[in-house]
Amino acid sequence: MTKGRLEAFTDGVIAVIITIMVLELKVPHDADPKALAPLVPVFLSYVLSFVFVGIYWNNHHHMFHAVHHVNGATLWANLHLLFWLSLVPFVTGWMDENHFAAVTVAAYGIVLLGAACAYTILTLVLLASHGKDSPLAKALGKDFKGKISLALYVAAIPLAFVQPWISGGLNVLVARSGCPRPAVRETVSTRRSVAPMEPEKIKVRVTEPGRPWTSSYKQARRPHRDRARRGHPQTSVRADLPGWAVLRR
Repeated sequence: MTKGRLEAFTDGVIAVIITIMVLELKVPHDADPKALAPLVPVFLSYVLSFVFVGIYWNNHHHMFHAVHHVNGATLWANLHLLFWLSLVPFVTGWMDENHFAAVTVAAYGIVLLGAACAYTILTLVLLASHGKDSPLAKALGKDFKGKISLALYVAAIPLAFVQPWISGGLNVLVARSGCPRPAVRETVSTRRSVAPMEPEKIKVRVTEPGRPWTSSYKQARRPHRDRARRGHPQTSVRADLPGWAVLRR
């Protein structure tokens, strides 16, 4: 099963989530700049939620460049992640309407923790279907950053009842360290640069062993010469197999 539809569906859902969040910003009815002051906390919470959703989309985008195929378990794990992300606009608006009350901040932390757990489950499902020696497994590594993020999310929930701003500070700390994994980008760029250069082998029957320069060989070689003139890698010859010439291009 290809991954194209899953990526397109995920991109569409995340775009809708961001649109819903920005619609929660109420336009002031006064042209005085002082009218924007009450919107500052609302805007900051919107920025935090926007960054979180953007981080998940960015990591999802880079990770799926190293994914070759998906199965039913991957589809459900991806839907599980989108379920928690779709709750971000709700808890963001609830937190704004109640002026960052302890219960609302804790609910916000629970949603972020659920999204982090769902993303971890998605990576585990992908690793199970691709194997431990796949480029995806090498790119993700041991994922210490993800485990630390989960611990901070868990700590932020009870701290919301002690001091909501401490809980919010932990969430901001996670957001600052949640940039896309560079190992995934490196693996994807390496795979793209190496894949087109993999040699293609063509066996051509020659008239006598050890004599590759026959009319049949030249006829088979001609299109590869044309490719070389257009800037393609040069053709090398192997005639070590009895009666066969092997072309590499």
